[in-house]
Amino acid sequence: MIRLTNLADYAVVLMCEMSHADSRLSAQDLAAATGIPVPTVAKILNALGRVGLLVSHRGLKGGFALAKSPDEISMVDIIEAIDGPISLTHCAETGTSDCSLDDICQMRPRWRIINGAVRSALEDVRLSALVAAGPNGDFALAPRGGRKIEAAE
Repeated sequence: MIRLTNLADYAVVLMCEMSHADSRLSAQDLAAATGIPVPTVAKILNALGRVGLLVSHRGLKGGFALAKSPDEISMVDIIEAIDGPISLTHCAETGTSDCSLDDICQMRPRWRIINGAVRSALEDVRLSALVAAGPNGDFALAPRGGRKIEAAE
């Protein structure tokens, strides 16, 4: 099963909450709105800020705000900011693997194709699409390729 870490899941939740904000939000504001503990929120906000998805402002009216529009932020951006490069298997990552079958594995190049497809699909899901989703998660994507994809129910 392919599964995101809890931190990546929380990062998506926080980014959705941030996209609704008309002003800067603090870690405390976001924790209160989402139910995620303040230390976890702070850790995620700092990671998202380091990669340029959020900007932080100090001072009395400080806090965090989106650094880009929700249309410019993909799920890949958010997930990779927290979990690192998306990779379904160790051998799909760039570089070397510690697998003893690397030299004879016939699936390694195929896993890279599969990994690329998953990454591309996540790249097509924009923060704006998640925010616009209905209560049942109904939304439509307009991927880079131009064909419309309806979200699965």
